[in-house]
Formats: sequence, C-alpha cells, structure tokens
Amino acid sequence: MQKRLALSLPLDGSTLPQQAAIAREAESLGYTDAWSLEVDGLDCFSPLALLGTNTSLRLGTAIANVYTRGPATLAMTAAGATELAPGRFVLGIGSGSQPIVEQWNGGRFAKPATRVREMAQFLRQALAGERVVFEGETIRVNGFRISRPPASPPPIYIAALRPGMLRVAGEVGDGAIINWLSAEDCRKSVAVVREAAEKAGRDPDSIEIVCRLMICVDPPSDEIDVMRRRHLNGYLNVPVYRAFHEWLGRTAELTPMWDAWANGDRRGAVAAVPANVLDDLVLWGSASERNAAVQRYHEAGVDTPILHLISFAKEESERRARVEGAVREMG
Repeated sequence: MQKRLALSLPLDGSTLPQQAAIAREAESLGYTDAWSLEVDGLDCFSPLALLGTNTSLRLGTAIANVYTRGPATLAMTAAGATELAPGRFVLGIGSGSQPIVEQWNGGRFAKPATRVREMAQFLRQALAGERVVFEGETIRVNGFRISRPPASPPPIYIAALRPGMLRVAGEVGDGAIINWLSAEDCRKSVAVVREAAEKAGRDPDSIEIVCRLMICVDPPSDEIDVMRRRHLNGYLNVPVYRAFHEWLGRTAELTPMWDAWANGDRRGAVAAVPANVLDDLVLWGSASERNAAVQRYHEAGVDTPILHLISFAKEESERRARVEGAVREMG
C-alpha cells in the first residue's frame, strides 16, 4: 500500500481561512492528505469543506462521532463532503469518549463497538442510495433514503483503541484509525486489525492503517515540558484512554499519574508522567528527530501518519509561525 503523509486540521494558531494557503503549500511539499479532528473546538467537516475546493489532497475525518450525530444526519453530511471532494474523501467514524458523549452532549456512552459497527453497516447502505430499514441494538432507522447520494460512496474507516474496536475495523472498515500510542505499540494494534480481517475472509493488507501522531514543535524548555505533560494528562486520564494504555502494558508506569489525578492532585499528576512515556507519545525534538520518529511509525505498519502539530506558545502569531515552519520542515 502507498505510504502517505497527512496534516491534521485545523492547524494551531491559524484561522480556517488562513489555512487554505498553507495546505496548498503542504501539497506542493509532498503531503498527500489532510485529516480533521473533532473534540471541543471546530466540527470535523468544516475544515475539509475549505480544502475540498482549494486543494487536491485526500481528505478524511478522524473522527466523526457516531453518538453525537444521528444516522441520517451523519449520512447526509458525509454525502456533502464527498460531493465537495469526489473520489478523495474518507469518512472516519468512532465512538469518542464518555466526556464528549455524556457530559457535553447528553448522550449515553453504551456498547461503543456495537454502535460503531452498526453505524458503519447503516452508512454503507445509505450512501449507496438504498432505502434503509435498520434494526440494531443501538441504531434504529425506518425508511431513510438519501435523496442526493454520492456518485461513488466514500470508504469508511474505524477509529479504534482496544481489541474489540480494532476487530470491528478489521471486519467492516476500509481502514483503521489509531492514536495516542508509540511506534512500537502500533505493531500490537495493527496485528489485531490484520488478524480480524483475515478471519472475516478479507485481505488483511487492504486495510489502511492511519495513525495520528502528537508532535510538539516548540523549542525545548522546562515550561514546554510541563505543557506536554499536561496535554498527556488531559487524554490519558479519560477512562477509554486509561483502559487502552493498561492494555498496552503501561499500568505500572502510569498508575502514579492516575492516582494523583484521581486524588485531585493535578500538579502531582503532571510530575508523575514518566519521561520515556512522554517522549513516546508526544514527540519532540529537532526537525530531523521528528522526521525520524515518523519513519519509525511507517516501519511499524502505519500507512498514513497524521502529523498533529502542537505549539504551546502564548502568542497566537508565534504558534502559527512554529506550526507552519514544522509543516515545511516535515514535508
């Protein structure tokens, strides 16, 4: 499978209108893709709409949440993105996490692997223009037919952490989206996807592996080191990510951080992050060191690394300059 290189959108320090020019430059430097994210900032489709008409990059969502949009709404939004970028849009879906689904959107985070599987099955039918009657455990649709189906339905990729969801990706996805893991961790995750695909009678090598890489582009300093630690804490104390890293084998290393966080000791939790874990999960260093790290992910089975370039500079203009500089250094 072709090895690709992707940018994560939106870029830090820039407004969306400012990002069309840097995306075009990135394309000229050899980037093949741009993938969006969706947590607590912008939605995942708006940045791609901008680039759909301003670049020829392949575009993907990493991810669209299967709980916070209803089945028909997600199908219609995906159809719109496909029309903006025909033949180069990938619909990445996933379950997100408890805070996003329950605390921020009033939903119920239940049976995530089932929900993702059923949403993928529904979307296959809906985006093919079929009239869908779907009765699942978590999704029920009665008689929906999209009136403007895409000429060619987009591939569907599955975001996955632990084995249950990794198997869903291998069984029903065109690709798997992974994140918050080291290059060496990727081998374990990729093996689960490939094995599940093979057991399902599919070609395991046809499943594309997409991985979001957290990359700090700031010059090294004690202050930036603390910010990296805080960033890691913000994710790895979420239950789904804690369970993920327990599965990866980091229970002993990360228990002091988890215990401090649970006791309300945020400063202690930041200090308790082991340096080796921090360096494995939030990449840092010179341009050559960052590029070498990306290559290690390729060697570990990742087809498309998504470079999520992070700057903790206080001034927006400085964050933009550092991120755009890293785009050029890593292209």
